[in-house]
Amino acid sequence: MELVGSPLTATPAYPRSTPNKFLPAISTTASSYKYRSPYYPLPETFRLPWMPRSYYKTAAINPTLAPFTKCAKGVTPSKTLPFVCNRTDLFTHYTPEDWYQSNMTNYKESENSRKNSECLRNDTCRMIQDKHQQTMKAQGESTKNLGVRVNDIGFWKSELCHELDEMIKETRALTDVKKRLERALTETEAPLQVARECLLHREKRMGIDLVHDEVEKQLFREVDIIKSCQERMQQHLDKAKAQLMSNRGAQHDLERDLADKQVAHRIDEKCHHLRNTSDGISYYQGVERIDATITVPETWAKFTDTNIIRSQNDRAASAKVRDTIEILLAVTADEMWSQFNTVNIAFTNRISETADAKSKIQTHLAKTLKEIFELEMNIAAIRKAIRDKGAQLKVAQTRLDERTRRPNMELCRDLPQLRLVSEVCELDEAIQNLHQRLREAEDMLQTLVRSKSVLEHDLSVKANTLFIDQEKCMGMRKTFPVVPRLMGCV
Repeated sequence: MELVGSPLTATPAYPRSTPNKFLPAISTTASSYKYRSPYYPLPETFRLPWMPRSYYKTAAINPTLAPFTKCAKGVTPSKTLPFVCNRTDLFTHYTPEDWYQSNMTNYKESENSRKNSECLRNDTCRMIQDKHQQTMKAQGESTKNLGVRVNDIGFWKSELCHELDEMIKETRALTDVKKRLERALTETEAPLQVARECLLHREKRMGIDLVHDEVEKQLFREVDIIKSCQERMQQHLDKAKAQLMSNRGAQHDLERDLADKQVAHRIDEKCHHLRNTSDGISYYQGVERIDATITVPETWAKFTDTNIIRSQNDRAASAKVRDTIEILLAVTADEMWSQFNTVNIAFTNRISETADAKSKIQTHLAKTLKEIFELEMNIAAIRKAIRDKGAQLKVAQTRLDERTRRPNMELCRDLPQLRLVSEVCELDEAIQNLHQRLREAEDMLQTLVRSKSVLEHDLSVKANTLFIDQEKCMGMRKTFPVVPRLMGCV
């Protein structure tokens, strides 16, 4: 019996192609992008999550056939009924059951793939929402913390500003009191010099008039009182200077701390107002691994609190120093003015006694006194001339000093340089001559005094004593500063 079908030697006209293991690659040749927009491949770091790396591998799934089993009649599915046709080989066909089983398997695999994909999509959506909420919460906490930090810095800024203003006021007040004390200390030099000159002039008394009288005793006591007041003033002046240095140190710490907090407040306030849509935000890779902090909130707050406490302590000490100086100025002014009045009363009594003993003054004594007066004026003129030459010498020496700073070849020994050197030499010589003339004039004054004492011994003694006490001493004591000047108020 001849089987219907193609012979074994027959070949199919259209042979079935062997299925590929993977899907064909998507064309990436240049011809495939013709008349299209330019292609800009994304960098490695910008791969999008919706383009899986396993795209081709996932899509290239070979369909699997159901396993072959024997059918009820005992004929294997792999066997096909041969038929005779113009084909030379026998071709094997699948049974409908195989076809159906293969389709069912493919449907099941496709359904499983869809379920897995749906689960992955749902998990991805949940993860995106969770990460979004987590990042928004973290950003909100950071913004809140920055706001609290800005408020803390603002609080300490206000405290520092208040304390700095108080310290500046106290420093100014202490500076004013110190200046008053310096003026008062300077004012004591004139009374001390007057008392010393009074003692010096009274030493010029001659003969029997060299008496250790009440005036001399009160003058010595006045010198001691003024020196004692100067020593106390100098001690309190040193304390005021030291306190001012301490105040300025505390003020400098406050200013530096305040400046740092102003910068930090500006930076943190800027960070507090940054949002996801703000300009100027960018990536800074690895910045989270940099820890440049040097303090913690406790030490940060304690540092500012320590500066404020130090400033408050310095202000309290400064106020105490000011009060002490005020009391000292009042006490010293009262002591010096009281002793000044006592000395003046003693002078008045002594002058009255000397005037009673004085008879008359001869003409040549008046001329001698006039010459003494003119010579004193001459001495003052010489001293003034010396002072005037000093200013000219300063100008010449300053010019020479400035010209030494000329650069390189400009250091020329020119005519101005030679004239300046000559001018300095001339001024030095002139000053030396004036000093010599001053010494000669002072010596001449002493000679005149001795000549006067020789002319009339007894009468000139009384006249000299009356002149010293009444003209010189009391004349100088008329310039004794008043109480406000002794307190440094004027």
